[in-house]
Amino acid sequence: MLFNRDNYSFQWKDIGDIALGRPQMGEETSVAVYRMMQYSMRSVLNTEMGSERAAKLFYRAGFLAGEQFFTNRLKNGQPLNLFVAELQQQLLELGICILRVEDADIEKLKFTLVVAEDLDCSGLPVSGETVCDYDEGFIAGIFEAYTGKAFEVKEIDCWSNG
Repeated sequence: MLFNRDNYSFQWKDIGDIALGRPQMGEETSVAVYRMMQYSMRSVLNTEMGSERAAKLFYRAGFLAGEQFFTNRLKNGQPLNLFVAELQQQLLELGICILRVEDADIEKLKFTLVVAEDLDCSGLPVSGETVCDYDEGFIAGIFEAYTGKAFEVKEIDCWSNG
């Protein structure tokens, strides 16, 4: 089976035909269900591998998803302003988040982004820590796929760290 191979690597087509498989339920679900899957997975990974390793794995998973998202949902080769506008629209349409660009240094490829109402942490109780490792990887994967250059994404202000 595809998903049980040691060398399995996610591809967009692995999402399947949701309209065919869920004719009554459709493509939508609640943020609580998304978080239930993510946080239970994080709980198991933290216990089995430690929280630092789990965070790195979530980042890598987000990165892979970001690359696939770019390849399958965004147009390649467009100017930065059109790319960002399309990215913002896709993220909004899919209910992932509201993305704003606060600052952009195109020559240095350095951006300050605001990710509001995201799936991972918006509305969480304050715990004093950042939890959006997957989001960091997701954004890095998208921007690296767009630019062809390595991107490091670090969350500096998280709902859960107050």
